[in-house]
Amino acid sequence: MKFKKISVIGLGYIGLPTAAMFASRKIEVVGVDVNQKAVDTINEGRIHIVEPDLDMLVQAAVHGGYLRASTTPEPAEAFLIAVPTPFKEHHEPDLAYIESAAKAIAPVLEKGNLVILESTSPIGATEQLTQWLARERPDLKFPVDGSEDCEVHVAHCPERVLPGKVVRELVANDRVIGGMTPACSQRSVELYRSFVVGECVITNARTAEMAKLTENASRDVGIAFANELSLICDKHDIDVWELISLANRHPRVNILEPGPGVGGHCIAVDPWFIVSSAPEEAKMIRAARRINDAKPHWVINKVKEVLFSILKNQPDRSARDIKVACMGLAFKADIDDLRESPALEIAEALNEDLPCTVFGVEPNISEMPANLRGVLELREMDEAIDAADIVVMLVDHREFKTIQPNRMLGKELVDTRGVFRGKHQAAMSLWTPVNTKRSTTDESSNGIRNTTRGDKDGSASVGVEERLAV
Repeated sequence: MKFKKISVIGLGYIGLPTAAMFASRKIEVVGVDVNQKAVDTINEGRIHIVEPDLDMLVQAAVHGGYLRASTTPEPAEAFLIAVPTPFKEHHEPDLAYIESAAKAIAPVLEKGNLVILESTSPIGATEQLTQWLARERPDLKFPVDGSEDCEVHVAHCPERVLPGKVVRELVANDRVIGGMTPACSQRSVELYRSFVVGECVITNARTAEMAKLTENASRDVGIAFANELSLICDKHDIDVWELISLANRHPRVNILEPGPGVGGHCIAVDPWFIVSSAPEEAKMIRAARRINDAKPHWVINKVKEVLFSILKNQPDRSARDIKVACMGLAFKADIDDLRESPALEIAEALNEDLPCTVFGVEPNISEMPANLRGVLELREMDEAIDAADIVVMLVDHREFKTIQPNRMLGKELVDTRGVFRGKHQAAMSLWTPVNTKRSTTDESSNGIRNTTRGDKDGSASVGVEERLAV
């Protein structure tokens, strides 16, 4: 039986593209979100997030009459829940948004409906969702005990898309579908076959939940290895980017790239769901999380070392005279998503810890989040580079890759993403500050400084500490 009407609960980075994709197949879709501004924007045929090609998809779906948004759930044949699943203190999963979604849709559920949890969730979340629904609607039969004798089907189908490529990957990627019963799984496959070209692979709900967590934990462990390599290479005066490039020439080696940390709503969060469910067993996963969570602090200390070096070599300047440009605030390149962003964490910490003028550059947003307005200044890229004494490259946005090396003349560079490699390689250092052996007064042939930690013996010119404080 074909689905004629679908409701998507949560119109964020996953919910809105999913809703638009169903609507593009001429299925009536009602998206539900608590954000009135987002609802109004979508109903105007526009989008409130940055995602390539999504604007055209939403515009066509809205103007064609297949997609509309609301703050209130209404009856439908299928409900897809795509709400946040953050963690609480001590990295315990927070299912409050899922519970709220369950309570919101429960009054409009009918016999024969399908409810799918798309939110990345800890093990057992789909069972918990089923119990919440059953509690709210005792007049309906749910697969609480795995019984096929149910009137509402429930399943878990985690999203598996990459920000920046969501539209394409929603269609092309395989889907893992874990129903509470085989019949729940089969009904879910029928729904996703509306637009999914990839294979729909059936399993049970718990395995589907663990599959998504495993995917993200695997990525987190790989990034932790690369980030740890960057620390080791910094200690031994080795270019980490060249090292990884050489190591990856081995046919069975594929080392990921280091960065300022790990962010986003998945990789920075999901591994903790595994750790919380098996704290004694998940030793490597916990260690990887700690390595990646510590990387922003390492970058912050690097910037402070650069500032110390400037003040040591320029006795007439104080810290208040120094300007720091933090290039990129999103958690990855070419998106506007600031959730769990290590770049934003670094920019906020520098702004709070240092008496310098610190400003952020993020080409994918038009204004700072409400909690940072009036605290951390947002500047345009060219203006920020011209004004900065220290440039901290935190995200490899496409705009930043067009920056010419001569723009960095006379500035200190901390490049955590290897942006200035390749065509820039002959012009500037690859990972700075990186070298404990070169003097802080050394400069490359084009005048771009190779920044270091300072003298080997730790000595500093008189008055540096005082000028750091004023």
